[in-house]
Amino acid sequence: MSENPFAPDVIEAVARHMNDDHEEDSLLIVKTLGGVPGATEAVVAHLDGDGVDFTVVADGEDRTVRVAWSKPLTERPQIRQEFVRMYQEAAEAQGMTPRQAAEH
Repeated sequence: MSENPFAPDVIEAVARHMNDDHEEDSLLIVKTLGGVPGATEAVVAHLDGDGVDFTVVADGEDRTVRVAWSKPLTERPQIRQEFVRMYQEAAEAQGMTPRQAAEH
């Protein structure tokens, strides 16, 4: 995907929501789906139609970790669906019982 289907204000709003309300979910996603089990912090830095970039602290250093969506996204409601899917997949992979989507 060459052009980002999401405007800067959408990206900022989604990042703010995830970083303010779902910091632990982002960390779980990065540890499990992002392949950084030693991560101690993860914040949403950017997203586009193909995936989400997290700024991650691992081994005392900052780095960017990209986690791809399950399919290309073009509409804002799909972003929430994908974050919920990633959280649920990560929780199940860790042997945790995921919260219901309504709690997000």
